Amino acid sequence: MNDLNALADEHLAAARADAHGRSAHLLLRQEPLRQTVIALTEGSALDEHNAPPAASLQVLRGSVRITAASGDIDMSAGALRATPRERHGVLALSDAVVLLTAVND
Repeated sequence: MNDLNALADEHLAAARADAHGRSAHLLLRQEPLRQTVIALTEGSALDEHNAPPAASLQVLRGSVRITAASGDIDMSAGALRATPRERHGVLALSDAVVLLTAVND
């Protein structure tokens, strides 16, 4: 079992040391399911990308904005929601750690 708090601390520290302000760890891979811990420093982003068939984003630390053509969605620590089923990006509004759960075909 992985300790999400410890992983959040570890990857937030790694993101702060990274030139691009990001760090990620594939936590679980049981096809078609994947869970990834992603840390972003304030102002860092995951560029716009295609949405998997099904996915959710849970904010473990800080706050993020999901950017999409249908409208932006702000989320803070403790929030959990399905990701938009369209191209979207993620912007860190503060130093943040999220858990991305995705089902791929």
